[in-house]
Amino acid sequence: MGLEAPDDAGVYRLSDDLALVQSVDLITPIVDDPFTFGRIAAANALSDIWAMGGTPLTALNIICFPENRFPDAILQETLQGGLALLNEAGCTLIGGHSVENDEFTYGLAVTGRVNPQRFLTARGAQPGEKLIVTKALGTGIVALAARGDLAPEEARAAAVSSMTATNRQAGEIMLRHSATACTDITGFGLIGHADEMIGPDPIALHLQAGRVPVLTGTVELTRMGLVPATLYSNRNHYSGRVTIVDEVDPWLADILFDPQTSGGLLFSVPADEAEPCLAALRDAGLESGAIVGEIRARERDETEIIVHP
Repeated sequence: MGLEAPDDAGVYRLSDDLALVQSVDLITPIVDDPFTFGRIAAANALSDIWAMGGTPLTALNIICFPENRFPDAILQETLQGGLALLNEAGCTLIGGHSVENDEFTYGLAVTGRVNPQRFLTARGAQPGEKLIVTKALGTGIVALAARGDLAPEEARAAAVSSMTATNRQAGEIMLRHSATACTDITGFGLIGHADEMIGPDPIALHLQAGRVPVLTGTVELTRMGLVPATLYSNRNHYSGRVTIVDEVDPWLADILFDPQTSGGLLFSVPADEAEPCLAALRDAGLESGAIVGEIRARERDETEIIVHP
């Protein structure tokens, strides 16, 4: 798996039963605390490996740091946060690279392993299957409000808790329940990454907006108009591929386009595996997991994604 498809990572076969899965991801600070920022950036980078059905093995730090603006302690705490998260995830830090830059940016290049006969891609879902998400939406909206000191503390705490949680358990659980396709929800929002699941086959994703989990405080902030510009960019970009039924509340439609940082997994499973998979997510403490829609054969002149109330 290389440049030919919009997937989360590349896959390079080493043998009949072993392949490398590799990805790189960087972000700018989304919280004030550097240690927490490091944890979020590491969780965000590792997520691509789990989305492909792989297991992270090693990571390399990549950091751009404005030495003339921030003390070295900020850099040290960020790297310590990233290392702490990697240790929790069972991934080994083996090096990295830093450059002086005007904008503070941190992320990692991650290498994992996967069976080349069993790895997942964003495409592969079939009509009749169900769609599951594993984390609540709203990190982009809450982060914007927090920068203006307008986000309630409860909303900030919920967003940080979500962004620092890895997708390790979710990735393991989806594999046990015969997942057929997967991607993680990041900068393009739920709608944008759902669109990546549409391949050459004539399928449509039918989403139930009312079932989509939303972070504490996100609804109120959205109704106040506190949404990032990227949300509107996402909506404009994907508008021709999405039909939003009139009965869907406008604020909820906006949240579906919200750019996420270290978001959850979005994956498809056979219909008879959906409820057992959801129960397993809940048993693992992933309370935001939800069945949010299904795959259907696409009708003539129908858009790829249809959002229902």
